[in-house]
Amino acid sequence: MSAEAQQQFQTLHEIVKAARIRLNANIWDYLVGATETETTMQRNRAALDSIAFRPRVLRDVSVVDCTADFLGRRRIRLPVALAPVGSLDSFEPGGAATAGRAAADFGVPIIVSSVTQPGLEASAAAAAGGPKVFQLYTRGDDAFIDDHVRRAVDAGYDAFAITVDTAHYSRRERDIAKRFVKHWRARNVGMNFQAALSWKDIARFRDKHPDVTLVLKGIGCGEDAEIAVQHGVQVVYVSNHGGRQLDHGRGSLAVLPEVVQAVGGKARVWMDGGISRGTDLVKAVVLGAELVGIGRLYCYGLAAAGEAGVRRVLELLEDEVQTCLGLLGATGYAKVDRSQLLPAAPVVAPHVHSAFPLLAEPERGY
Repeated sequence: MSAEAQQQFQTLHEIVKAARIRLNANIWDYLVGATETETTMQRNRAALDSIAFRPRVLRDVSVVDCTADFLGRRRIRLPVALAPVGSLDSFEPGGAATAGRAAADFGVPIIVSSVTQPGLEASAAAAAGGPKVFQLYTRGDDAFIDDHVRRAVDAGYDAFAITVDTAHYSRRERDIAKRFVKHWRARNVGMNFQAALSWKDIARFRDKHPDVTLVLKGIGCGEDAEIAVQHGVQVVYVSNHGGRQLDHGRGSLAVLPEVVQAVGGKARVWMDGGISRGTDLVKAVVLGAELVGIGRLYCYGLAAAGEAGVRRVLELLEDEVQTCLGLLGATGYAKVDRSQLLPAAPVVAPHVHSAFPLLAEPERGY
C-alpha cells in the first residue's frame, strides 16, 4: 500500500465518498441499489445493528490474532472474501484482475463472478498464489457447467460456487427508472437454465465432480441448508445477494444461526450481506460464519483507487477487527463467547450507508 493511499484514506467512509465522486450516476445506483423497496438490503443492516457487544476487561490482549482458516488448506489474513460481483470492470477497467491482485497481495480470497471481466482464466492468473473461488451463473446445460468446472480446476481455483438465488431476474428500480440496462442483462441469454436449476443438478454435479469443493451461494433458510448437506455440499453460503434478489427477505445475519444449526458442523458456513465494518465481521464469525463476504465495500475501494483502494479497504477492516476483538477482551474470534453478543435496538434507521454516519453530515464536508 502506497503512503499516498494511506494518507488519503484513513477511514472507510472516505473511500465511499471517493467512489461516489468517481462513478457516474448509473453505475453508482447499480452499486448501491437493491430490489424494489430495498427492504432486504435495509434488513441486512438492521440485523447487524440489532446486536450489541458485552465486553470483558482486564485480559491480556497485547497480541490479537485476526487470521482464519480457509477450507482447511491455508491461513488467511482475515476471515474475509471479496464476494462475486458482476461487471467489476464498470468500477475500474481491470475488473476482477485488479481486485484479485489486491486480494492475493493482502492475503484473502476473491470469489470471481462468471459475469465479470477479464474472465475465468485471466482473473485467476492475476490472483496467482492467492486463494480463489470461481462462481457460476448457470447459462447452459450440463456440458456448460462441466466446461466451467474443468476450466476452473485447470486455472487453480480452490472451490467452485454455484449461485442458487437467481432463478428469476429481480426488479432493481433504481436502474429501471433510469432505463439503465447492464450489458450482461441486455443479452439475457440462457436465463432459462438458471430458472430450471434443481437439486437434481446438484446431485449430478457431486457425482460428476467428486473432488471439487462445491459452494452453494444464496441459501436463505435452515431447510435448504440441511438438504445441501445431504447432497454432499461442502460449503453453505448464506446470502440474499445484498438485497438485490427477493424483496422483503430477512437480513443475512438473522438467517445465519438457523443455517449453522441446520448444518450441524457437517459443512462449512459462509455468509455475506451488509458487512461494512470490522464489528460486523466479528459478529458474523462469532455467530458461526467461517468466512464473510464483502461486496459493495471492496467495490468502493476499486472505484476510488483501483488495486490500492481495495487493499486499503482490507487494511482498515483488519484494523477495526483487531480493535474490536481487543476491546471485547479477546485475543481471537474463538475467545469471544456467545454471551458477549446481546439483542439491542438499532440507533439509526438502516440504510446502505448507515454504517458510515459521517457521510450524512454535510456540515462536516462529507
